[in-house]
Amino acid sequence: MKPKKSTKATMRRLFFIQGCYYIGSGIWPVIHIESFMWVTGEKTDLWLVKMVGLLSCSIGVTLLAATQSPGRVATVLAAGSALAFAAIDIYYTATGVISKIYLADSLVQLVLLAILIVVTQKGKVNRTK
Repeated sequence: MKPKKSTKATMRRLFFIQGCYYIGSGIWPVIHIESFMWVTGEKTDLWLVKMVGLLSCSIGVTLLAATQSPGRVATVLAAGSALAFAAIDIYYTATGVISKIYLADSLVQLVLLAILIVVTQKGKVNRTK
């Protein structure tokens, strides 16, 4: 069975928001590393910061493309990415490796993940009725 139209519309909006967030936060260190480090703290491996930024952009572009036809693969990408970013943010903030500002990003990631879980579970309930 296909997901209900309201679930599909919500997934489209969520993928759009998450995609834009990933593109914006990913491109920032690539185009202006100085301001990025001013906010997030000094970095040693700038190439790695830029690589993660470009990967974030790639995920964001993929999620924007998925707004046309939201499905299981895009949902797994959205959930996995949010979980991975949140886990890294929380672990490395807790161990003192990165700035506490990353906890703000982890909050965004966890909110995105929570919404995604609620919407997908709602869709499953609607399909079983």
